[in-house]
Amino acid sequence: MKFSNNYIFYPDNNELVKAIDHYKNLVKDQGAVDDAPDSSIAIQDNFLHTRGNFEQHHFSTRLLESAKAALESVLTELDRDQSPLEWASVQNSLGNILAALGQQRMDDALYESAIAAFNNALEEFTQEGSPSEWATAKFNLGTATQALGRQQTDVKLLKTSIDAYTDALLVWTREQVPDEWATTLFQLGVSFYEHGRLLKGNRTFQKSVVAFKNALTGFDADNHALALAATHNSRGVVLHNLAESEENTERLQEAIRSYDAALTICMEQQQPFHLAVLCRVNKSTARIVLAELTQDPVLAEEAADDFELIIECFPHALQPLCLKHSEEQLVKARSMTESFA
Repeated sequence: MKFSNNYIFYPDNNELVKAIDHYKNLVKDQGAVDDAPDSSIAIQDNFLHTRGNFEQHHFSTRLLESAKAALESVLTELDRDQSPLEWASVQNSLGNILAALGQQRMDDALYESAIAAFNNALEEFTQEGSPSEWATAKFNLGTATQALGRQQTDVKLLKTSIDAYTDALLVWTREQVPDEWATTLFQLGVSFYEHGRLLKGNRTFQKSVVAFKNALTGFDADNHALALAATHNSRGVVLHNLAESEENTERLQEAIRSYDAALTICMEQQQPFHLAVLCRVNKSTARIVLAELTQDPVLAEEAADDFELIIECFPHALQPLCLKHSEEQLVKARSMTESFA
């Protein structure tokens, strides 16, 4: 089964922000910290939130490198036996910095070092003795293994990610920490989705849909606009691919409604414009699949018009591969219109 190209985006990584703050607190007495955005990243606005979980547009590469060096230096000075929890906390922060650099460079070794750091932290953090820190390290382990598993198309790493997020949810409940609970469910949904794509498994896709549906109950447009839009869009992506696998028109229509919800939130809450365009590309792609399943020339023509509008009006908001996808979908939709007429 060949799935359509569709696009997900990610909310801010609060754990990466905490790791940066940890580094700043450690070196605050040593002079100013260069935390200006990296201009080489910031100017590429149409890539923000789409590269992966360790988005770094708030931080310069120099800061990440400085944080890595400082945290590694601290670890050489800390006595693990005397300060095990402090040592584990530094390992946890270092893991996020390494993963952010790994994402920036698409570097497997940096991701593997990040995963090792989180596992080191989990040698000291326990569910019984330090449940909050344990859940945080489990969440971070899930995010790093998800990122590397996606990069390497590695089923085992994605399964590790699923297990880590599931563990975190043993501590992070909706009643006690609703934001962390909802964010973990979002990430669990992504891991299930990536795992399902590799396995071509409808049951795993269905688990992803449930995770995203639950996450939606923890986000609201006023306080979590980006996360809410990302969750609606991601739920649409999974429903979209599940519908293709099942040749199920009702699921496709549900996917289109999810994309519509994400698009509305992006526009009403003034999220980065390219994210709204991605939602529109996803929606139009799903409409082409629906037209193909129903042999509907009117729907195919409407989808073609959508892509023509996207290409003509918003080319600046499209990444190169997404623009190529849109051009291919336009040709496909025009051809379908003629053949179904």
